[in-house]
Amino acid sequence: MAITRWNPSSDLYSLQSRMNRLFQDMYGDWGRSDESLHNSAFAPPVDVYEDENNLSLKFEVPGINEKDIDVNIDNNVLTVSGERKFEKNEKEENFHRIERRYGSFTRSFTLPQSVDPNTCNANYDDGVLNIKFAKKAESKPRQIKIGSSGKTLQGKAA
Repeated sequence: MAITRWNPSSDLYSLQSRMNRLFQDMYGDWGRSDESLHNSAFAPPVDVYEDENNLSLKFEVPGINEKDIDVNIDNNVLTVSGERKFEKNEKEENFHRIERRYGSFTRSFTLPQSVDPNTCNANYDDGVLNIKFAKKAESKPRQIKIGSSGKTLQGKAA
């Protein structure tokens, strides 16, 4: 029987290899090949944040015309959809790589009960769609003052 030296890093490499195969089987080679750049769906990134008075969403949609974006609210669900069209020029161009995503998108968000869907305000500026909702008055934080009844506590002297 031959004696072999145990190498703990070989176990880690084996585990990493198995995990990589697992994710490749589940998701394909997403992010590893140039094909994945062309086959993935277009979904604009969104920042969602709130302060004490408003809930705001910022959609990053450069290159999309304002009239190609649709904003709907139904059953307390905000849905933003649109399309970024691929511009074909009349002259022939030889593309070496196309990384920007094109096509239609739909993003939906369930609005919290703390916002009033009737106060929706949307504006589009420099490729950013801003959607803002005012919070309902009962959901806003409020400061409660502690009053004094004018009575002082009297202790007994020992």
